[in-house]
Amino acid sequence: MAKKIVKKKKLKLLPFFIMLVILALIFLGVELYLNTPIKNITILKTNYLTDEYIMKEAGIEDYPSFWHTSSWSVRKKLKKSPYIKDVKVQKGFYHTMTITVTEHEPLFFDSLKNKYVLDNGHAIESDADLLVPRLTNEVPPKTYKKLVTKMKTIKPTILVKVSEISYTPNQYDKDRFLLFMDDDNSVYLTLTKFKKMNYYNDVLAQLEGKKGILYLDSGNHFKIMK
Repeated sequence: MAKKIVKKKKLKLLPFFIMLVILALIFLGVELYLNTPIKNITILKTNYLTDEYIMKEAGIEDYPSFWHTSSWSVRKKLKKSPYIKDVKVQKGFYHTMTITVTEHEPLFFDSLKNKYVLDNGHAIESDADLLVPRLTNEVPPKTYKKLVTKMKTIKPTILVKVSEISYTPNQYDKDRFLLFMDDDNSVYLTLTKFKKMNYYNDVLAQLEGKKGILYLDSGNHFKIMK
């Protein structure tokens, strides 16, 4: 009886090895791509907050992975800042990120603290020369808090015309202030009358170029000085 010869099958290792190499290269390529850092960060609409501050608060100062850094996470971190009212984050072509910031508006510069006071009451240091009034003297804490609230009622177009604010209480009103205007006029008013400053341009038109002191703290009269 003839013996049956069984041929041994050889494993084809080369194709298997090539497939492993290809899979490894694909995995490596995907990993490298996903870990590609942010190439460029653009920060818009800031007046007093520095780019360094924004990037540090957002956790992107070291330019982390573009794909592992979501717009949502950056926005969430920045919204925690007391100096930021709102923020929009957009990711763009070739690993770019644009951050548009809405800051809390500065209301005045506190000369004693050497800081800008924002519309939410927080005070910040800034090298920028912002067009806001300068508070020249000390104000009691409760009155100071009310001042911040009342300053927010003045329109920006009027606020830029105020150069200095001085706390000037008298025997009749402890919440009295004197505002020095950049047109050489002055205005006395109390905290309850701050909103009347929005009509300053209308009053100015009636003065026919005269300079003096406008008393809004007690009545509405103008004392001509020159």
